[in-house]
Amino acid sequence: MTNEDLKVRTKQYSISILKIIELLPNSISTRVIINQIVKSATSVGANYRAVCRARSDKEFVSKMNIVLEEVDETLFWLEIILEMKWFDNDEGAMKIWKEGNELTAIFVSSLKTINNRLNQK
Repeated sequence: MTNEDLKVRTKQYSISILKIIELLPNSISTRVIINQIVKSATSVGANYRAVCRARSDKEFVSKMNIVLEEVDETLFWLEIILEMKWFDNDEGAMKIWKEGNELTAIFVSSLKTINNRLNQK
């Protein structure tokens, strides 16, 4: 998978989350969660673009760790939404949850590769 593929994929992930939150009920608790998940989900794609501009392996690792934190946080908020049953389309939400886990696996793998290379220097 290329950097360009992942740029598209992380942007689509953010858009998928934005589409879900538009369907959530309007309450005090949902507004708080919506605020949190919008920030973390959109940060995944935005910060991945920063990863692609990293000038060194160390900078790559630093920025990729931010992406990893953001995707993990997004998964947390999505799990809250699912457990609270605020979203009627569990299948759609589970698809997005699965995508978040796949992105996490890709980012962890990339970090392991770069960290191994850094440790061999």
